[in-house]
Amino acid sequence: MYKLSILFSVIIAMQACTGQSPKIKGVSYVASGDATTEAQVAKVTALNANYAAVMPFGFIRDLNTPEIVFNTERQWYGERLDGVTQYVEKLHEQDLKVMMKPQIWIWRGEFTGYLTMDSEEDWIILEESYKAFILLYAELASELNVEIFCIGTELELFIVQRPKFWDDLISEVKSIYRGKLTYAANWDEYTRVPFWSDLDYIGVDGYFPVSEEQTPTVAVAKKGWQPWKAEMKRLSDSVNRPILFTEYGYRNIDYAGKEPWKSDRSDIGHNNVAQVNLYHAFFEEIHPEPWFAGSFIWKWFIDHE
Repeated sequence: MYKLSILFSVIIAMQACTGQSPKIKGVSYVASGDATTEAQVAKVTALNANYAAVMPFGFIRDLNTPEIVFNTERQWYGERLDGVTQYVEKLHEQDLKVMMKPQIWIWRGEFTGYLTMDSEEDWIILEESYKAFILLYAELASELNVEIFCIGTELELFIVQRPKFWDDLISEVKSIYRGKLTYAANWDEYTRVPFWSDLDYIGVDGYFPVSEEQTPTVAVAKKGWQPWKAEMKRLSDSVNRPILFTEYGYRNIDYAGKEPWKSDRSDIGHNNVAQVNLYHAFFEEIHPEPWFAGSFIWKWFIDHE
């Protein structure tokens, strides 16, 4: 973990060296079973980060279950309302800004982008449940003066099939919360999200495949970014909103640039060089762009000891 902390320090230092207006330099602040401490937050500020994403969770039994369970005593402290409150307050005390990012976890890790319902009745239950989940934390974000609020994460079929719900939800969130808004779209979903002009950032979970090589060089990874870079710029220009990587990251494994979204425990060789080269390419090729607002590294375990 000491080596990982050094890597993150280098990454975020590179973020600072663009010569442009300050970018969002964030970490995804993973929930713990306990309150966070001043010492844990100090490790983030020591990285030269200026933001942390705090992530309350709601849980669904399977892809066809309409009801979200959230803010219960059975959840980890940092995943529910009282814990999120304590995390935000502690982060703000040390001058870290916050993105509040409520997320859904489907049992056994099913992909949230496939969440859909079989009947109108179930859709209505899901919508009411999701609205209650999001508005609870939008109210908290308003009370705590949270800087960015994310209205959802990787929910492609829900958005495609229920567009009016999302228009209404955005309006309701805006009636409660006055800060910046985004939505965390998956890297292969973001161009189809219809409501970017109603938000402040085009949020992208930026796990773009950039190389199929076992150990890509910086040059190879930079070349792999070119089509994605052009695509992001086109969308940013068309809706006049900056791109924000609501998540991104590379593991220290072989072929780390091929499917960066994968997080299984399969037996893949460790490869620190691949990881470093991929980060290096990202910070040279994407991060300095004027249409790019910044990013949140996935993920920073506050309880890593």
